[in-house]
Amino acid sequence: MKLLPSLGAGLAGALALTALHETARRLRPADAPRMDILGMRGLRKLLAKADAPQPDDETAFGLTMAGDVISNALYYSLVGSGRHAVRRGLLLGVAAGVGGVVLPGPLGLGEAPSNRTPQTQLMTVAWYSVGGLVAGAVAQALRKARKRR
Repeated sequence: MKLLPSLGAGLAGALALTALHETARRLRPADAPRMDILGMRGLRKLLAKADAPQPDDETAFGLTMAGDVISNALYYSLVGSGRHAVRRGLLLGVAAGVGGVVLPGPLGLGEAPSNRTPQTQLMTVAWYSVGGLVAGAVAQALRKARKRR
């Protein structure tokens, strides 16, 4: 596995996912997944456990967005740079999306942000899948470009 192409592909997938989430939450506030809310809840829980000061909402949102992009980029970088990167990207995306629907409740983050309607659940899985597909497609394109050199 080539580290830099894998990280680049992962970043592309993470940015695609974040763009989808942020666009949809503005266009479809009633049923769009609100992974930003889950992220801020998680951040606040961690800070509370560490007895650290709580940031204001704007700072919490910024930290959450940065953390989401970094963690999703690292996750999507698992597509690698070899053959079948698109298939791996899809599988990683579906797994992340299902986790985004199923795990927040048991983790104490609440269920509504990703689980309030069937449409919300479907969008959550679909968008993480799109992020994985983008990561896989970028990895595949980078692999082909390297081969041509």
